[in-house]
Amino acid sequence: MIGLENKLKLYGFNNLTKSLSFNIYDVCYAKSEREQRDYISYIDEQYNSERLTHILCHVTEMIGAHVLNISKQDYDPQGASVAVLIAEQEFPADRIDASCNLGRIGSFRGRDTVVGHLDKSHVTVHTYPEFHPGNAIATFRVDIDVATCGEITPLNTLNYLIGSFDSDIITADYRVRGFTRDVNGKKLFMDHHMTSIQDYIDDATLQKYDALDINVYQANLFHTKMLIKELDLQNYLFNRDVLEIPPRERLKISNSLRREMIEIYSGANIFD
Repeated sequence: MIGLENKLKLYGFNNLTKSLSFNIYDVCYAKSEREQRDYISYIDEQYNSERLTHILCHVTEMIGAHVLNISKQDYDPQGASVAVLIAEQEFPADRIDASCNLGRIGSFRGRDTVVGHLDKSHVTVHTYPEFHPGNAIATFRVDIDVATCGEITPLNTLNYLIGSFDSDIITADYRVRGFTRDVNGKKLFMDHHMTSIQDYIDDATLQKYDALDINVYQANLFHTKMLIKELDLQNYLFNRDVLEIPPRERLKISNSLRREMIEIYSGANIFD
């Protein structure tokens, strides 16, 4: 993992826009429809808008930004989303609608609503629990976007975000847009050295995944896909003990889980 300590001396305001966008998938084996619905309810409870707000507020602190406004919402039947607008500099308290104290600002048709605004950037998260009665596997997707302007960069939040969720499959995109200038007037399309998103992920975390890069250096566009290597079946069973399952069925379940993960990782139904 590398940092961003070696900063370039720039002229005026840093006009670069840096965007980190990634999906994290959690996969679970839930055989019956009841187990599937119980899993979705569990996910909805574990990753409600209040907890997601805490995560995003910590991300804001990590990138050295300050919250101006927060918007959060839980959905029926399931899912949640949070949007945080942030500033590079701290603002007076009377100019901030709500900070990360999670106080209630208002309500929307009986559901708590909190809204947050930043002057230079934003952080958002959306959750997508999913299952189908014809499939014994349920999935949970977290979609996270961190967009910043100026000197703030979202890359150093990767390890925290990966660790905040059960991450079986990860797809991450990082892009730098625009240009700034150094003190001599030379255009700079990047203000930090970058070869791969993997450079900003702890080695201990990377060792748990198979990772693939697809980078377009000329466009300052970086893409990384990660798939968990080891599959401990007990971690993927919902309200079931692996020792209660016959060995042949365990193998069948493990194969089904791995198939689901590979299809999500590759973005295609490769087994059809």
